[in-house]
Amino acid sequence: MLRLVIVSGRSGSGKTSALNVLEDIGFTCIDNLPASLLPNLIKELNSEDSRGNSQLTLIEDEAPETVAYETKLAVGIDARNIVGDLNKLPEILSRLEAGGIDVSVLFLQARRSELIRRYSETRRKHPLSRGDVSLPEAIDLEEKILSPILNISDRNLDTSGLSLHQLRDLVKNSVDPKSTGHMSILFESFGFKCGLPEASDFIFDVRCLPNPYWKQELRTQTGNDIGVIEFLEGQVEVASMLADIIGFLTRWIPKFQANNRSYLTISIGCTGGQHRSVYLANRLHEYFSSKHPSVQVVHKELP
Repeated sequence: MLRLVIVSGRSGSGKTSALNVLEDIGFTCIDNLPASLLPNLIKELNSEDSRGNSQLTLIEDEAPETVAYETKLAVGIDARNIVGDLNKLPEILSRLEAGGIDVSVLFLQARRSELIRRYSETRRKHPLSRGDVSLPEAIDLEEKILSPILNISDRNLDTSGLSLHQLRDLVKNSVDPKSTGHMSILFESFGFKCGLPEASDFIFDVRCLPNPYWKQELRTQTGNDIGVIEFLEGQVEVASMLADIIGFLTRWIPKFQANNRSYLTISIGCTGGQHRSVYLANRLHEYFSSKHPSVQVVHKELP
């Protein structure tokens, strides 16, 4: 069977890195393909397989619930496409799925301020910027152009604050989860002062909890450090908040699974994303990792 992953998103959000990750795990990757040429590419791949006497069929692994794909293709499609092509993409992908191809869409984005910072630091030129279009205007224009892809995306990743290593792990786990057929769960900590995450299913605000920041000796530490951990574990309110979030998610995660959801992103936010949210995201990751096969944690505001 042929598996097709469309990689799209805003310029500067990490699409090139995502394609590199997919290439590393066995995908044939093509970047910046005009959407209208996608059916011809698939037809050519099918023709080559036919001439090579290999059929696009399922290969059963030792585990009965896992499937190996004979052909894995990742195609980067973004705002550099021919005008009007992106509006045709939903229909094109729908036809490919009807023809028996496993299609998924991975969309990467980041906060507007983060994209501006990345372009300012690298001094790269945004593909939509020109003499009369500033960088912020180009970023806003691109968001509108890419809306047809965002609307049909299966997985929407917010790469704000992620290191290259975190981005690679997140992309790999999104496209090639450890256990096929199980929902992938992501816990992420963030700081409200940096803006809301772009792609959350649930956001829990924990700013009401005692803040280690006001302890001088804990100010420079994070929720990963023993001093902050011991401080928060000694607070009744923190234990109550953790128990309530666990209870809520324990009840509702199975409902999402029953609805054939493949991914769930749960964001925990405090003021700066350094102490309380980090600690709680870690505890939630620890708890649910023992109950689900594919669970990740990401701290968006930590270096």
